[in-house]
Amino acid sequence: MQEITGMFQKEVAERITARHGNKSYGIITVLLQSYYTCEYLFTVHEHVFSPPPKVKSAVIRLRRIENAELPVPYEYFSNLVKTAFNQRRKTLRNALKPVIAGREFSHPFLDLRAEQLSVSDFHQLASVLYSL
Repeated sequence: MQEITGMFQKEVAERITARHGNKSYGIITVLLQSYYTCEYLFTVHEHVFSPPPKVKSAVIRLRRIENAELPVPYEYFSNLVKTAFNQRRKTLRNALKPVIAGREFSHPFLDLRAEQLSVSDFHQLASVLYSL
């Protein structure tokens, strides 16, 4: 199993490891968690560095998911995720209008906001939309 452990700015680490429904959950979360299990390990305070930076850091671990494959081409998936999160406060029905344009499509996910969908929900939605 491929594993990467690294230190990031705390805010970035929180975004990478966020779970759906969390304010930090976003594009980078969905794209990375499609291929990796992401784990927040610990916070590194600024006072341990000399000179101290103005931000906290965090150490995270990424473990490659064996046989991780998207149900659609990566370019389509990343465009869908970016479009969904570009207007965070809108429901997916409104945020995804450019993707759905001209198609008759109904799905329970369309009444939710992007941050409410799990990574596997995004995979499912992408698969359905791609097949239209």
